[in-house]
Amino acid sequence: MSTHRYTDPTARIHPEPEPLSDLGIDHVDRLPDSLLLLVFNKIGDVKALGRCCVVSRRFHSLVPQVENVVVRVDCVISDDDTSSSSSSASSSDKSRNPFSNILRFVFGGFVKPLQALGQLLGPRRTQLIAGGGGGSSSGLCVGSEDDGEMDQGGVTHHSPTQVLKNFNEIRFLRIELPNGELGTDDGVLLKWRADFGSTLDNCVILGAVSVLHNASSKISDNGFDGFCASNNNNAGVVDDNGSIPESFYTNGGLKLRVVWTISSLIAASARHYLLQPIIAEHKTLDSLVLTDADGQGLLCMNREQLEELRVKPLSASSASKRTLVPALNMRLWYAPHLELPDGVVLKGATLVAIRPSEHSATKKDMSDGSWFSTAFEEPYGTAAKMLVKRRTYCLEMNSF
Repeated sequence: MSTHRYTDPTARIHPEPEPLSDLGIDHVDRLPDSLLLLVFNKIGDVKALGRCCVVSRRFHSLVPQVENVVVRVDCVISDDDTSSSSSSASSSDKSRNPFSNILRFVFGGFVKPLQALGQLLGPRRTQLIAGGGGGSSSGLCVGSEDDGEMDQGGVTHHSPTQVLKNFNEIRFLRIELPNGELGTDDGVLLKWRADFGSTLDNCVILGAVSVLHNASSKISDNGFDGFCASNNNNAGVVDDNGSIPESFYTNGGLKLRVVWTISSLIAASARHYLLQPIIAEHKTLDSLVLTDADGQGLLCMNREQLEELRVKPLSASSASKRTLVPALNMRLWYAPHLELPDGVVLKGATLVAIRPSEHSATKKDMSDGSWFSTAFEEPYGTAAKMLVKRRTYCLEMNSF
């Protein structure tokens, strides 16, 4: 006669308690370094990684090995503006702090395009390293709450170069400015993307005088481009043959596009100039992106372009701290009224594709439209693809 052994069903459901000797073990210590690095790479944000460093000695030794880093710039600091004098000791201490004056990186709007262009071409420039060099300069800064020099808000500011100096194996770096450099009127669309090696490889600019989110919206009584009255009695009918109307040349439309183009190129070349110390110090980089929180401009460099800059130093503009823009060939497409599939309508939509005049045969040719039709995220990528199907206008620009 067989006997059945009784077993407690709870023993099969609940695990046995761990021995008392295991209660003091930190199970995070059991994770391999490769898994922790995978987590750190998913985090990316340099401030969050800085907090991870203070958790333990092990984390402190692993964070410098992170390959994917994102730096969000909090503000732009002017290092030549002096604080107003005060009799109080606290005011005196504040005036001695070079980081006490914060200057937002904002250029003039396009209400007066030529005035804005003059501001862009002025001597005042932004630098990644605060206090670097003589004369008037500003610094892009990342705020933290560690010890050191603090502004009146109790936040320490460091340049991205300083923040990244302890990272040894960065492969993918993304730097995000607090806002775009180019001020625009409300409703105006202006986006650009530029690729650089030692100099400009290509640049794509997409602009529109207004963006309407209702496909049934009527064209303004002031004409297609929003500048002056149309001479066409059938102003509500869009001429879709791809040609630029005569009023585009007389009502300020062409002048505005020139301002957009030059301003975007100046912004891109200034960003490129600022990246030199980071590129020189981090030779493991495979990809470098400098963008802004507004999504206005995007500067990209791949491994080949980064290496080109290290081997062939850039040509700097003598008038300002930016990379010299070479002589350019440009193609322009224009649509007075461009309706996208999702119902968004762009008025005065303009696409400008730019390449240096002297380009080697190994580089992409202007006839290959893939590099500029895929430069923007949706719905603006679709807008670019629609514009390149229209009539093409060729322009040239001298180096500046």
